[in-house]
Amino acid sequence: MSPFLDLPPLSAAEFAAIEDQVAALLHTGADVIVTQGEALLPLEAAIRGAAHPGSTALNVVTGPYGQTFGNWLRSCGAKVVDLAVPFDSAVSAEQVAAALEANPEIDFVSLVHAEAATGNTNPVAEIGAVVREHGALLMLDAVASVAAEPVLTDEWGVDLCVIGGQKAMGGPAGVSAVSVSERAWARIAANPAAPRRSYLSLLDWKERWTDAGRAVLPHAPAQLEMLALGACLDRIAADGLPAVIARHRAASAATRAGVRALGTLAPYVVEDAHAAPVATTLRTPDGVDATALAARLDPALPVQPGGGALAGSMLRVNHYGRAASLDTVRACLTGLAAATSADPAPALAAAVPGRQCPLTSTTSTPRMFRSISSAGSAIASAQ
Repeated sequence: MSPFLDLPPLSAAEFAAIEDQVAALLHTGADVIVTQGEALLPLEAAIRGAAHPGSTALNVVTGPYGQTFGNWLRSCGAKVVDLAVPFDSAVSAEQVAAALEANPEIDFVSLVHAEAATGNTNPVAEIGAVVREHGALLMLDAVASVAAEPVLTDEWGVDLCVIGGQKAMGGPAGVSAVSVSERAWARIAANPAAPRRSYLSLLDWKERWTDAGRAVLPHAPAQLEMLALGACLDRIAADGLPAVIARHRAASAATRAGVRALGTLAPYVVEDAHAAPVATTLRTPDGVDATALAARLDPALPVQPGGGALAGSMLRVNHYGRAASLDTVRACLTGLAAATSADPAPALAAAVPGRQCPLTSTTSTPRMFRSISSAGSAIASAQ
């Protein structure tokens, strides 16, 4: 019998307990709304709730998601000031401060913490302080950063913080969450254009669920995804968040060191301080197509070509969840060496743990079967 069928209903108490786990992960005392869909759902819901005609938004663009946010903000009727930096670098707090000074009417700032698509990460603590001093609302896309680096929502002054489970958390893609500060709730409630009676309505969730005491779920939850989200939160808690973050940082550092020693590829994000721990992006040499290069690799490896305009010139090594391990880093470096006709020995020597920080080794079980086994066990134990 399949463990994915005939599951008992998920109770309101279990749903609320998962929200509380997310709040702890985000270091926030604000309301957390778990949304039934991939993280683009709460990201669009947050923007459409907070942006409106007459508002002015600073949209920080360090990758493709920043470009998407700008499109949504404009469709809401907001005036948008784009602050774009090269995708192989990070934005600075000084650049944000200059944009705010030049446009004092800005009342909303959208920022991506880490861009898995480009491999960069932004200094949210410093940026948050600048935005808070200006008085604007701050929305943070932490989908790719949560569990790979600290996300201190309240300390950084983040008003809307969105996460998804499918990257460093090692969980499901079909469920996500957003924390909403009191300032953000007040702004959304005052916006006559905020979605209502809609899947994009955060206010509906607040009124029908949060403010109602979280006693009765407003609709049937996405059962399998919620169980998987709870399971990955439990695993992070069991491992310890600092250890999970350390694994991702170590995997990123070891991969970057190994690729530099390999010599046939180069880190796409040049400065180590700007590199996201969740994924390491690589620049292919001129004339070498990244998609063709990726096709030479074992498909079980967490390596894929870049997206969009970067598809032909970038590879991405994902350090998602359990893939942030010494075994996986070694396998990726060995595969990249074979695909580029290089000697893997220098890369493997450069990726020795301890030169960056300790990496945890995993078993030799293929990653996809470990994930399926873990999900099945978690669901079976819930029955």
